[in-house]
Amino acid sequence: MSHALELRAARVRYGPLEALHGVSLIAPAPGLTVLLGRNGSGRTTALRALAGTVPLSGGAVVWGGADITRLPAHERARRGLCFVPDRQAVFGSLTVAENLELAHARGDRTAALAAYPELRPLLARRAGTLSGGEQRMLAVSRALLAAGEGARAVLVDEPTQGMSAAVASRTYGLLEDLDAGVVVAEQRLPPGLRGRAGREVVVYELRRGEVVFAGEAAEVPADRPGAAE
Repeated sequence: MSHALELRAARVRYGPLEALHGVSLIAPAPGLTVLLGRNGSGRTTALRALAGTVPLSGGAVVWGGADITRLPAHERARRGLCFVPDRQAVFGSLTVAENLELAHARGDRTAALAAYPELRPLLARRAGTLSGGEQRMLAVSRALLAAGEGARAVLVDEPTQGMSAAVASRTYGLLEDLDAGVVVAEQRLPPGLRGRAGREVVVYELRRGEVVFAGEAAEVPADRPGAAE
């Protein structure tokens, strides 16, 4: 777990309101960690705190054993952290091809199109004109390219939003197979998470800014609000 990404007693405030109340979690690397919670639970804030796009008012962010709490988001990105937010995750004024080329040092989009062949006929389209599901495919494919270029942590907020069930299932298979620490925020636990040999799928459920469950995916009770149907 030498490249694990951690929140330690993390607190985040938006003005007078505290969104995270001393949240602690460990996202192993390589491996998949799922942050579950309904809207307003703090799952997205926790993901942004890891990425460095919101500051902590207390606690710490630790990556690979080093305290990076004061490291700005762009420096975390330079060190190999890729963050895909739930909105504005692609460059809307650029074409799909240009978005993919920017994500790879040599402009090689082969791996992205192999993962999502649905993007091939859209290469000349401006990303801002795509449907919500198509934009998520493009955003995740950019993260896949970043991981192929050496990204050690990949954080994705609602990676399958707007996707069909089949494409969503394929997306989680792709994320699980990455040789990186992958952290996703979801409202519900995706069905069929299998984990790779020697890796576990870790789940944290947040409610009102606090962790109310922590364990492996197989341990999530079926009657919990965030359990897969």
